[in-house]
Amino acid sequence: MHKLQDTYEIRDLRLYTGRDLRPLLAEEATRWQQQLLWDYRSSIHLLAGYLDSRILPGFVAVHRPTGQIHGYTFAVYETQKAVIGDLFATGPDQTYLESTLLHHLLPMLQHTPGVDRVESQLLLAGATLQPVFQESGFGSDRRLFLQSPLPDLRELIAPNTVVRNDDEPLPTLPDNLKLRHWTAPAYQPAADLIHRAYAHHGDTAINDQYRTVQGCLRFLHNIVRFPGCGVFSPEHSFVLVDERTSELQGLVLSTRVEPGTAHIPQLCVSPRRRARGMGRLLLRHAATELARSGLKTITLTVTEANTPALALYSSLGFSTRQIFFANIWSR
Repeated sequence: MHKLQDTYEIRDLRLYTGRDLRPLLAEEATRWQQQLLWDYRSSIHLLAGYLDSRILPGFVAVHRPTGQIHGYTFAVYETQKAVIGDLFATGPDQTYLESTLLHHLLPMLQHTPGVDRVESQLLLAGATLQPVFQESGFGSDRRLFLQSPLPDLRELIAPNTVVRNDDEPLPTLPDNLKLRHWTAPAYQPAADLIHRAYAHHGDTAINDQYRTVQGCLRFLHNIVRFPGCGVFSPEHSFVLVDERTSELQGLVLSTRVEPGTAHIPQLCVSPRRRARGMGRLLLRHAATELARSGLKTITLTVTEANTPALALYSSLGFSTRQIFFANIWSR
C-alpha cells in the first residue's frame, strides 16, 4: 500500500481540463459500452465542457512517474444535497485508486456547509466500493441493471402485441383511458403522476426528487433535455390519459443509449390503477414500437427490494446484466 501511495498523487480536479482527461474519458466510454451497452460519448462531451470551466468539485489520481491521470471523481451540489456524478479509474491499480478517490471525496462532501444529504449511484462500480461507503456512514440499496432482447419484427403478430415468454393477456382499457404519445404539455401531469406513484414508495429514500412535484419536474427535465439517461425518444414514450379528468394514469419513457439499444428511465402507474396489468401494457407497447424501429435490446434499472416490479420485468424476459448500489448519507 505504501508503494502505491508513493506512486500516485491525489490532486484537485479543477486544475485540469477536458483535454487533460481525454484518454481516461475515452476508456470510460468503452467500459460503458462493454458493460452496459451504452454509448456514453454524449455524456463525456458534456462533462468535458464542465471540466473546461473548472467548476466541478472533485479529485484526480495522477501517476507520478508519467504524469498521466489514471482516475477521477466529481460531485455536483444541488441546494442542500451533493450528488456523486462519476468515479472511474483504470489500470492494474483501479480498485485502489477508486477507493482512494472516494476516501477524499466523501469527507469533503459530508463536511461542506449546508449539505445535509449525499447520493451516489455508480453503475460501473458494482460492490467493490461498498466498504468505503459503509465506513463513511452511508446506507445502501442493491439495484439491478436489467436487459431484454427486443422481439424480431417477425414476432410482432399484431399492433400493440409482442410475443414474449409471458402468457398474461394485456388488459382491456376502459373507454375513458387512452394511450397517447408523449408531448411537451404532459410535463406537469407527468410530474403529478410520478409524485403520486412514488408516495410511500421505498425508492423515495434513493431519489428524494420523488418526494415533491417540483422535484419530479426536475427529474423529468433531466431525462428529456440531458443525455445522462440517453437521448430522449418521444416517439417511443407513452402516457395513459383519463379523458374525463385529463389526469395521467400511467407513463413509460424511452431513451436511446446506443444505435440498437433503448433504455426505460421511468415506468409508473397511478396507485389506484395498479394490479390491473397497466405496467405490463405500457412496457410491452413501448417494446413493440422500439422493435418496429429496428432496436434490438431494451434496458432498465430497478431496486432489488421492489419485488412487484422485479417480478414483472422477469416475466417479460429481463435478466440482470449488472448489480450496483444506491448509497445515501443524511446528516
